[in-house]
Amino acid sequence: MSEFIQLHMLVSYPPSNLNRDDLGRPKTAMMGGAQRLRVSSQSLKRAWRTSHIFTDALAGHLGIRTKEMGRLIHRSLTSGVSLAGILSGAKGAPVAFKPVGEDKARKWAAGIAGGFGKLKGGEGALEIEQLAHFSPEEIAAIDALIANLAATGSDPDDNDKKLLMERHTAADIAMFGRMLAASPIYNTEAAVQVSHAVTVHAVAVEDDYFTAVDDLNRGDEDMGAGHLGETEFASGLFYLYVCVNRDLLRENLGGDEALAGAALRALVEAAAKVAPTGKQNSFASRAYASYLLAEKGCQQPRSLSVAYLRPLQENDLLGSAIGALKETRDKMDAVYGNCSDAHCEMNAYAGEGTLQEVLDFVAGQHA
Repeated sequence: MSEFIQLHMLVSYPPSNLNRDDLGRPKTAMMGGAQRLRVSSQSLKRAWRTSHIFTDALAGHLGIRTKEMGRLIHRSLTSGVSLAGILSGAKGAPVAFKPVGEDKARKWAAGIAGGFGKLKGGEGALEIEQLAHFSPEEIAAIDALIANLAATGSDPDDNDKKLLMERHTAADIAMFGRMLAASPIYNTEAAVQVSHAVTVHAVAVEDDYFTAVDDLNRGDEDMGAGHLGETEFASGLFYLYVCVNRDLLRENLGGDEALAGAALRALVEAAAKVAPTGKQNSFASRAYASYLLAEKGCQQPRSLSVAYLRPLQENDLLGSAIGALKETRDKMDAVYGNCSDAHCEMNAYAGEGTLQEVLDFVAGQHA
C-alpha cells in the first residue's frame, strides 16, 4: 500500500480578494449551512509552483506549460537561437545555428507541434488547442531536433516527432499531473491532491468604494476625484488540506528518492509561506501558516474539514480552530484506529515546533 503524507493548515488572511470569480468577487462556498470564503486549489497550486521557493529549490527539474510551443519552435528556427535560450528570457541570447527560411520553419514547426496536440486554426497554425506541460528532457529533445533540422535541411519524419516522454524529472508534472488528450500514453497521474481552502467561520463579502485623485487637479474648477471604483473583499481564517501519495511521486520521478524529497520540501515550504497573488497590490494580504499538522502513514487518507462543519464563532478564533482540528483528529483515531503512523506539528500561535522540523519529517523516507 502507498505511503501518504497529509498536511492540515490554518492560514489567516486580513481583508483581501485572493481568488476572484467571473464577477470579480472573492470566491465563496456554502459549508455547514453558512457562506464561507474560498480559495481554489488551482489558484493555490499556481502560486506555489511559480514561487521563488519552488523554482529555486527545484531548478532544472521544472517543466513549461504552454500552448505556444509551435510558435516558440518557429521563432527558434527563424532566429537561430536555441529553444532553451528563448525560454530563458535572456536578452541577446547567442545564435546557435544558421536560421531557416520562413516557409520551412513554419512547415516544420507546425509538424512538430501537431505531435503535442490538435492545432488551433487553419493551415499553418502553430498554437495547440490544449495547454501542454513539457518536461526539461522533452524541451531538450525539441531543441536537439531543431538544431538537427537546421543543420541537415531535411524534413522531420514521424520518429523525429516522437518527443514526448513517459519518464522524466519534471517535479511539477510529477506532483500536479499532466493530461494530453491527443497522446494519453504520456499522461501523468498527479501525486499531490490539494483541497479548496475554506474559512472555518461564516463570512460576509463586503464592498469597498474607492477614489483616485489626479495629481494635477488643483481644485480650481473641479474638486472631484479622477477615478471612482468599487471592489469587494473579505477576510478569514482558512483550513487547507493537502494529500501526497509519496510512492506515486517517487514513481513519477523515475524512482529518484532524493528528488522526491526535495520536491516535498519545496511543496510544504511554499504551501506554508506563499499566498495567492490576487489583488496583492491593493490589499498586501500576505500570510504564513499559523498552524501546520503533517501526518504520514499507509492508512487511507482523510481530510479534517469536518472539524469546521459548524462555523466557529469564538473570539479566540485561531486557538479554537487549532483545538477543533486536534480534537477531530483524536476522535477519528479513537473510532477508526490510528489514521497515520506519525505526525509533526508547527504551531506559530503557541510558538511551538518549527517549519524545519516539518520539512525534515515529510522528506524522510520512513515514518
